[in-house]
Amino acid sequence: MSMQHWPASEQPREKLLNRGASALSDAELLAIFLRTGVPGLSALDMARQLLADYGSLQALFSASQTDFCRAKGLGKVKYIQLQAVLEMSRRYFWEELKQQPEITSAASARDFVYVRMSALQREVFSCIFLNSQHQVLEYEELFLGTIDQSAVYPRELAKRALFHNAAAVIVAHNHPSGVSEPSQADKSITALLVEALKMLDIRVLDHFVVGRGSVYSFAENGLL
Repeated sequence: MSMQHWPASEQPREKLLNRGASALSDAELLAIFLRTGVPGLSALDMARQLLADYGSLQALFSASQTDFCRAKGLGKVKYIQLQAVLEMSRRYFWEELKQQPEITSAASARDFVYVRMSALQREVFSCIFLNSQHQVLEYEELFLGTIDQSAVYPRELAKRALFHNAAAVIVAHNHPSGVSEPSQADKSITALLVEALKMLDIRVLDHFVVGRGSVYSFAENGLL
């Protein structure tokens, strides 16, 4: 059943317009994206079923094309639409981050790296490069794979920081397992990065560990 046939008070679109998007449940937001259901299921029923099957919006949105298209009522067109929406979200947060006069709190950078990295299937190490006024210069995803002390992260990160003429950096990596708590290897490599960049007069302002639904900040937890 199309959402246009629901009672007005129950229509997610009207609820969004009257009360704002934050007032909607995950299922209601997903129903708006789906627009229509399938025989026997309204868009909202279908949204609830998808969330039950996948466990969360994050799990659904990070599903592979094959898995996503296999779900009842979904398909290639919906997958393309979803990927476009996600990419627009990433670009929105990046533009918002760049337009700030300076990075004065962890919140905006945390939001950006979460949107950018939380759905990645492989572990990725990234960096936001900033000037001496803590204005954003560039964002780069630098390394793939598990962070390891034997890797050349300090040297390579220093090279990219010098290339961008950065005075400070915010580094981040994701845990595909979903747990944002840093490992001992994470703590060790952070210490190495801080010492290596300090020799070049470049500050490490924070290291974020991006999990599923949460982001751990080294700075906020007194580890920097």
